Amino acid sequence: MTETVMQTDHELGAAPAPPPRGRRGRRTVLVASALVVVAAVAVVGALGLGGGGADDSSSAKPRAGSTVPVTRATLTERTTMDGQLGYGTEIPLPVKATGTVTWLPAEGKTVERGGTLLRVDDRPVALLYGTLPMYRELGLTADTQQGTQQGTQADAGAKGSTQGSGDQGLTDETSGSPAPSGSPAPGGAGAGGTGGTLRGMDVLQFESNLAALGYTGFTVDEKFTDLTAHAVKRWQKSLGLPQTGTVGVGDVVYSAGKVRIGHAGVRLGSAVTDDVLTYTGTSRKVIVTASAAEDSWAVRGAAVTVGLPDGTSVKGEVASVGKSATAPEEGGGEGGSAAPTVPVTITIKDQKSVGRLESAPVTVEYVGRERADVLTVPVAALVALAEGGHGLETADGRFVAAKTGLFADGRVEVSGSAVREGMKVRIPE
Repeated sequence: MTETVMQTDHELGAAPAPPPRGRRGRRTVLVASALVVVAAVAVVGALGLGGGGADDSSSAKPRAGSTVPVTRATLTERTTMDGQLGYGTEIPLPVKATGTVTWLPAEGKTVERGGTLLRVDDRPVALLYGTLPMYRELGLTADTQQGTQQGTQADAGAKGSTQGSGDQGLTDETSGSPAPSGSPAPGGAGAGGTGGTLRGMDVLQFESNLAALGYTGFTVDEKFTDLTAHAVKRWQKSLGLPQTGTVGVGDVVYSAGKVRIGHAGVRLGSAVTDDVLTYTGTSRKVIVTASAAEDSWAVRGAAVTVGLPDGTSVKGEVASVGKSATAPEEGGGEGGSAAPTVPVTITIKDQKSVGRLESAPVTVEYVGRERADVLTVPVAALVALAEGGHGLETADGRFVAAKTGLFADGRVEVSGSAVREGMKVRIPE
């Protein structure tokens, strides 16, 4: 049986039949329309007019970096400068004794009221507290001494007339207790209430010290009476001095409080000089050299923080500011333009917090300007704008202008019409 084989026109080499009329033209129109749409999107994207859809995000990759909120806070500007811990500048003791130095205290020793500062001709020079220098001898005047002698003679007669009756008369001159009879009455000649009684603020200052040391029996006032002289004699006895009842100009030295002995300006056996011995206060303090043009922070009572060499910090307070500016050394500073400086003294109330340090380099931090309740961002969030100034980049990639204020603690004050609290801004990596 013969098979009939059917062959297509393609297999026979014939040309393919033409497509139906109109199909090819439709395809061409569709391709052309797609090209127009792509071109339009590209133009819109280039002009920045996109609507922020999926196509926009795919065409602009997000910038790397974290985002932080704009927060409201108080910014405080702090400045740190170098200082020196110590006891302050050593000052010469105003010793007015004359003669040969026979004993000196050890450097660094603390001397309190009634203590011995040094010995001159083997006589102690005592420390007392006060601000008025010792400028004259303190004792009974000639008129007062005469009245005292008359009172003593009268008392002796009274003692003789009452002997055997149990009246013991005057007590010992160093006891400080007035006799029951025959002693000069206050306001009389013996008490120095009239005539040549020594009076003055220096008497009051001395009597206050004498009473503070426990030598009483007199009225603390501006009059040096025979009762004061009795107390002086008891004090002199305790010091191993002749009991004269008179205080010499060189017997005492006044200071505002206890002192710390500095260096000696002479050796044992030398004559007393103006710099025989120096002293400082007993509290450690800090001295800083501040620029005279930038010392507005240095106001008495201003709080500061003192950084110690071991990394700890203690509270300090500005105690005084020098009134005379010191010119910089010639050639000092960059280009020789260093500014004049003034010394600033800072006290430390809690001396125990300093430990055993007596001298060391330290730092002093003080508060300068302060801006309360302002909008802030990390300094790293600031970006420079092409048109000038600074701006912030928002989380969605927009840039807003921001005016900067105080920089402090790694943050910066920002403000602007588009800046608001809580908005997210980017910190570029």
